[in-house]
Amino acid sequence: MEQTISYVMVTPYTVAKSRTGGVLARLLSRLDLELVGAQMIAPDEEFAKTYANQLRNQRDHKNPEGAELLANYVEKNLVPSGGRRHRTLLLLFRGEEPCRKLSDICGALYSENRSIESITGETIRDTYADLMTDPNDPKKITYFEPAVLTPRNQELADDNLKLFARFLPEQPNIVENMVYPEPSKIQQTLVIIKPDNWMYASSKPGTIIDMFSRTGLRIIGIKVHRFSLAEALEFYGPVEDTLCNKLAPVFGQKAKEILNREFNMVLSDKTEKALAGSFGIEYAENQFRQIVEFMSGLNPLTVPVEERNNPGPVKCMILIYEGEDAVKKIRDVLGPTDPLKAPGGTVRREFGSNVMVNTAHASDSPESVIREKGIVRIEENSLLDIINSYLSMRN
Repeated sequence: MEQTISYVMVTPYTVAKSRTGGVLARLLSRLDLELVGAQMIAPDEEFAKTYANQLRNQRDHKNPEGAELLANYVEKNLVPSGGRRHRTLLLLFRGEEPCRKLSDICGALYSENRSIESITGETIRDTYADLMTDPNDPKKITYFEPAVLTPRNQELADDNLKLFARFLPEQPNIVENMVYPEPSKIQQTLVIIKPDNWMYASSKPGTIIDMFSRTGLRIIGIKVHRFSLAEALEFYGPVEDTLCNKLAPVFGQKAKEILNREFNMVLSDKTEKALAGSFGIEYAENQFRQIVEFMSGLNPLTVPVEERNNPGPVKCMILIYEGEDAVKKIRDVLGPTDPLKAPGGTVRREFGSNVMVNTAHASDSPESVIREKGIVRIEENSLLDIINSYLSMRN
């Protein structure tokens, strides 16, 4: 069966209430679709109006009221207010029958929301959406929040994707739409949800985001990223010297102890130092290469120089958080590098395996934030390229 692309748009209200992680966890754990793109966008009035009209014009004769309800919602809630655009998260999925599968998980608009007794919690809208009617007139809706938006059929999905393709080129990947009373206290920090979280369908990425939400920080940027070997080498470059300084003496000593036992002799301190400078250094360098391969999916010893800038086969998710004392707040929730030493309730204690497969990275200083944002080209996002490539094949 043909693989196509569809999307889920997480509404400004859902994003503002820090429910992004819960929505993503539900989508990732219950789908056989691949999340191929993610971007925080800030719709303007023209986008909202055009998008609403597309919803009204969709060919879904079974649910004309639903189309009008969603269109009215978009016109009212996706537009800027008070001179400020609102963060809206766009998630792009690829696979067989993505519209049907996403619609099933997002849920219907009406029946399950009419009474508490009929809510099952099975779909995203069961959990996060609201639909209230007038007690005296059940057909009159007094409040509606759909939580997420997703097209019911591929024709509408393709029309919407064409709209996104026109809108996105002029949009920044970082949505800095907040005016803070004390800007000097505001920081940004970078988080990477590492490749081990994406090996199979799992709620882990969403749950990790949910755990970070306890900081009260705002997600202002997000993208799905595949590290090239060159990026991974540069990103983790400072770690190489640290590994050599820490591991070389330790494994020089271990090598000496093993040789002492094997040959029933006592080697000198001079020999131990030589082992540290040879075997110990090689061991540390091997550990560094393993980190790079873990993050990029590419072995530095086997990739030709001309291919080092190509995206690797494994993916991660990069997020930018903003708020007061952002660097420390995120690292406190993340926990120490070694998951076994991390306090209970931290991300690494919950999901990490060892010092390398420790589930997530977070910048350790404002200076590191600047450096790391540059390496991963945080101002760029592959989502638009994926949409354009898909649409070119559909034409």
